[in-house]
Amino acid sequence: MDKNKHLYIDFEAYKRVAEPHKSERASAWHTAIGLQDVDGLKVSDYLKETAVRHIEGDISIDDVREQLKAYYVNKTTHDEGDAEKEEADRVAANITKLLSEQSFSFTALEVLNIHRHLFDGVFKHAGEIRTYDISKKEWVLQGDTVVYGRAADIMMALRYDIQQEKDFCYKGLSSNEMIAHIVDFVTLLWQNHPFREGNTRTTAVFIIKYLRSIGFKVDNDLFAHHSWYFRNALVRANYRNTSKGIEPDKSFLIYFFRNLILGEHHELKNRHMLIGYSNNNITPTSTPTSTPTSTPTSNTSILDKLSDIDKRLVLIIEQEERSVKEMMDAIGLKDRKNFLEYSLTPAIAGGLVKMKYPDSPRHPRQKYLLTVKGLAIYNELKETS
Repeated sequence: MDKNKHLYIDFEAYKRVAEPHKSERASAWHTAIGLQDVDGLKVSDYLKETAVRHIEGDISIDDVREQLKAYYVNKTTHDEGDAEKEEADRVAANITKLLSEQSFSFTALEVLNIHRHLFDGVFKHAGEIRTYDISKKEWVLQGDTVVYGRAADIMMALRYDIQQEKDFCYKGLSSNEMIAHIVDFVTLLWQNHPFREGNTRTTAVFIIKYLRSIGFKVDNDLFAHHSWYFRNALVRANYRNTSKGIEPDKSFLIYFFRNLILGEHHELKNRHMLIGYSNNNITPTSTPTSTPTSTPTSNTSILDKLSDIDKRLVLIIEQEERSVKEMMDAIGLKDRKNFLEYSLTPAIAGGLVKMKYPDSPRHPRQKYLLTVKGLAIYNELKETS
């Protein structure tokens, strides 16, 4: 194998030219790795290398899982980011295994089993229903939370929602009616939030397998490219704030599932879902002193090359000055080293973000703001929304 092959997996090439079994494995890995972005996690280079060996047929998926386990047990040096990388690696391998299997049981117990299989060896509470009520600050809700299901009612609610779906008949429905019904079901299923952690990844795998089981051909790669959008769309579909005139909005989830099931090409933009987004198109209070070197046309080219992580950070900073903590809270990350390594440092290196006190990196009141290039990107993101 090429010694650099582990640094990047060309999933599109596997889809275009690989034998069917390799293409299927690559698609499963693409989805599994992409779903880690839901929780701001990134897989290691070791996982990528091992995944390629599995795609090429050199090792089985069970070999991958055993090698990952041994890799982290036998590591001689450990850093602060190892725990998150291990979670991402092992869960990605577990998702790949589940997506490669045809077996599926459309029951509430299957939801628990999928969570247990995904997070076995990662969470001590894998497959266990949460025992307390929760709330979560959401970036897309400007810090507010969805009202999740009561812990005491989770199993009853899961059984009810799944039974209602079992009893439903799709015969004679138009494609619009089918998509609308699927969105209603997924919205209810996710709002139960059965587990302390890992709910969206569990929901995604459950829904992929369910849709397959009833005959839908779904483009799983959509989860690889738009997993964070999928989660934010679920949040918006479940959020109501009557005092602010905000009702649940399922349109974003409908776009996602129309792309997933019908192969349509609706734009899936996270910023469209931000509460008050239409009121946020405010002209910057100050005009940059230098003219951006990029024309709008070249900006579009730059946008195409930017990662979702870069775009997300630019949209979070806006025209403000943000501390590391403020940015991490907005994204929903807990690991500072992971955030610095995969989000902030690359954005600074790419000329999108700068320090308020560049001559004193450890300044106690250090904050970060967009560069002229970053502001141009920010404005372009808003204009193309």
